Amino acid sequence: MSGWLFSRYQPDDDARSPFERLLKLFQEILLHTSGDVSEALSWLTELDRQYGLTTPEYGMADFIQDLIDQGYIRSSDDPGRGMVPSARMEMEIRRKALDDIFSDLKQARPGGHQTRFSGKGDERLPETKPYQYGDRMDQIAAAESLRNAQIRSGIDDFTLTQDDLEVHETVYQAQTSTVLMIDISHSMILYGEDRITPAKKVALALAELITTRYPKDTLDIIVFGNDAWRVAIKDLPYLQVGPYHTNTVAGLELAMDILRKRRNPNKQIFMITDGKPTCIKKGKKYYKNSFGLDREIIRRTMHLATAARKVQIPITTFMIASDPMLVRFVDQFTRANAGKAFYAGLDHLGAFLFRDYKENKGRRS
Repeated sequence: MSGWLFSRYQPDDDARSPFERLLKLFQEILLHTSGDVSEALSWLTELDRQYGLTTPEYGMADFIQDLIDQGYIRSSDDPGRGMVPSARMEMEIRRKALDDIFSDLKQARPGGHQTRFSGKGDERLPETKPYQYGDRMDQIAAAESLRNAQIRSGIDDFTLTQDDLEVHETVYQAQTSTVLMIDISHSMILYGEDRITPAKKVALALAELITTRYPKDTLDIIVFGNDAWRVAIKDLPYLQVGPYHTNTVAGLELAMDILRKRRNPNKQIFMITDGKPTCIKKGKKYYKNSFGLDREIIRRTMHLATAARKVQIPITTFMIASDPMLVRFVDQFTRANAGKAFYAGLDHLGAFLFRDYKENKGRRS
């Protein structure tokens, strides 16, 4: 008799230790609490109470002691703060963010990271070609060259000539300077939806990718609310939204100022936002308007989109909102810059951003 036989689900055995299982969850919660160790441990304790994460043999007190003993948390220099994440924890959070993003990318269409140029590049490919005068000697494919010589001359009278030599094909990996802009206006946590944590996670992962795999690239991260300012990679887990409006103009001005000082020709801006521009600065005062699309604010924003296009700085906007009015604005902004726009859900923000980064790295000006 054909058909399906159903039985109770039995999860696979988890080979990780109790500490390792709790650590991954703790790191995720730590991002949501903006690095507040005490609050993160309170959340974890509540989850343990509800779902039985620990066992009689290994409880929360054991986990906290292991965090201290293994150097994941430390006493703050400020006595009033208690325990804070260590440098090791910050590094582990970046690595975890990168692993999470790449597991997402496995389900998405892979993006290319190479240019269309072959020859004297800086990234070796498995493909080979006959040696030509001027090819670099360190690109010689030894196995293929020896095989050619053996086929031509045999074993007994083995000789190796220039005609036998093959070299690896190479491609240019264009050095890229990227500025990542993160909206930290109050709307990033409105309506019961946490949008700032996915943005932080993407920034952490992108920082880890560039610093470990593309060290010639540069990444600058800025946040923008009423104003815009740079943040260090080590500060990313601690980002919080504030009672800010959205001064997109200030963010773009700072991003372009940073990129003007970069010497390589390949430059780009990534902007993660969920709202329309609602603020600009006039002299020392702020002009704010949260209702609709303010004509003066939009005019200043569009002017910068055009200015960036003229100096060949594309802006890719990752819009984590779907309001029709805002979609129309982002479309107009994107056309003015000749850039790109993604209307990304929070679950797939990382996959969209990473794919675009890798595709853009293939450009060569």
